[in-house]
Amino acid sequence: MNILLSNDDGYLAPGLAALREALQQSLQGLASLSIVAPEQNHSGASNSLTLTRPLHAQQVGEDSFAVNGTPADCVHMALTGLLDDMPDMVIAGINAGANLGDDSLYSGTIAAAVEGRHLGLPCIAVSLAGRKEKNYAAAAQITLDLLHRLQQTPLEPDTILSVNVPDRPFENIKGVRATRLGQRHPSQAMISVEDPRGREVYWIGPSSNSQDGGEGTDFAAIREGYASVTPLQIDMTRHTQLDVLSNWLQD
Repeated sequence: MNILLSNDDGYLAPGLAALREALQQSLQGLASLSIVAPEQNHSGASNSLTLTRPLHAQQVGEDSFAVNGTPADCVHMALTGLLDDMPDMVIAGINAGANLGDDSLYSGTIAAAVEGRHLGLPCIAVSLAGRKEKNYAAAAQITLDLLHRLQQTPLEPDTILSVNVPDRPFENIKGVRATRLGQRHPSQAMISVEDPRGREVYWIGPSSNSQDGGEGTDFAAIREGYASVTPLQIDMTRHTQLDVLSNWLQD
């Protein structure tokens, strides 16, 4: 098995290093790893591709590349010609911070996984849900467990799993739950400050707490000490509204 690793925090991020180390130790002789990740942090880049300038892939280790582009750029390049051997799956992460609910729309980590799905591979996006971001080893162990499950009992080929792991030691994680995406309140207000030259600059406001964080959501699982695994799909069509819209257009 050939596994492609990527992320949105950059190729030097501790989460990526922890994931690589865990996979190498557990899958020694059973799988080969390649890393194609951004040169710099691209958190919040979502699924953007770079179309207005050329991209460069700098080799930074054996089968490891740093790309001056987005997470989606990295996976796209890896799967369309950069790597000699085609990967069998994509694992993105471990992200520094949660990707819960509406975060999925903005997450570069999930975007890396989605790009792999666009190109026909099963994908896992892994995030460490917490503010201190210490227990990457626990998130890596959860990822290994899921990978072993996938090898024993494969899911559909177009599967995308968004995994969030509470930031606590592995032995303190209560288990793993299948979840749906919750929903956050609207983001907090934009922050305006003055730069050293007296110009007004703006920071996007921080995320708010969950609006829909009830039973069965990814928010609830993390809050209660469980790892959350949410199956994602690409089709954004609101199928239940197709007939309503058709009638509305005719009227």
